[in-house]
Amino acid sequence: MKIKQLSIFLQNRMGSLAKPLEVLTVADVNIRAMCMADTSEFGILRLVVDDPEKGKEALEENNFLVKITEIIGVEMNDAPGGLTTVLGIIKDNLIDLEYLYAFSHNKEDKAILLLHADDIDNLISVLNENNITIVPAEEVYNL
Repeated sequence: MKIKQLSIFLQNRMGSLAKPLEVLTVADVNIRAMCMADTSEFGILRLVVDDPEKGKEALEENNFLVKITEIIGVEMNDAPGGLTTVLGIIKDNLIDLEYLYAFSHNKEDKAILLLHADDIDNLISVLNENNITIVPAEEVYNL
């Protein structure tokens, strides 16, 4: 149920995003989703890949600082209000999200929303109680 996400620390310099992506290409690790957060000094590249352990190993062998973080993916309607519905449930249950990002799903009219919160198990419980479909990690890795 939980998805392993790679979080990679990068200097905020021109071209710094290309190198970790090249490393993953050479290692034959496919990126399923990505998000970049930055400040003036550094950035954190968050990736969901088809083989998180292999990706982490390849990046560390190339001197990248990498952390595996657990997140979850939920299915939402790929239409106006789809995101609002999921976020409304989370807000109504007083869950504080740290970040989120989304990508399109191979199911028609659906998207996958990736979520991270301090208490991921509570987030899972609340979403299950509200009939929000949690996408299995294997489905995300093998899209």
